[in-house]
Amino acid sequence: MSRPGSRRLVVLTDRTQVPRGRSLCDVITAVADGGADQLLLRETDLPDPERDRLAAHARSCGLEVIAAHRTVSGCSGVHLPASAPPPGQPIRWGRSCHSRADVAAAASEGAWWTTLSPYALTASKPGHGPPLPASAFAGLPLPAYALGGITPANVAAAREAGAFGVAVMGAVMRAEDPASVVAALLREVT
Repeated sequence: MSRPGSRRLVVLTDRTQVPRGRSLCDVITAVADGGADQLLLRETDLPDPERDRLAAHARSCGLEVIAAHRTVSGCSGVHLPASAPPPGQPIRWGRSCHSRADVAAAASEGAWWTTLSPYALTASKPGHGPPLPASAFAGLPLPAYALGGITPANVAAAREAGAFGVAVMGAVMRAEDPASVVAALLREVT
């Protein structure tokens, strides 16, 4: 059973941001230990067997796995880039969006959710922006997760602006204590 508010947080992976001495599997375990229950597995440059191994590890930690760009074994959905067509198979799917018009288009094509970015300036993608106005998150036709520059300090503001939840990558991947960051995000997202 999901913890209250946990479906309002999705953690995205990026092994290139994980500090030395720690593996992506270590961070995935910490994400679950912090109380999250959804993981968006990126790592799209890895071969499918390696992505499947990471997904199996995440599932063994109790995380629901959403796969970026293409499915992995046991995933519950796929998250597509902004310009990608809907999947040609019956699966839950979402799309990366960068405007209200993008969200409306994704909704009309049958998306179940979107990420909408950038919410704030982000160290993960310097120069990506400018941040969207808070009004971009209000009254959208499907659940939108604010993405980009999300930290425990701005989660409540993103929700107040109308975001269904938040999607976080860098603040968790780069953290010295990812479980504590996830726990702090969950306290703020409800």
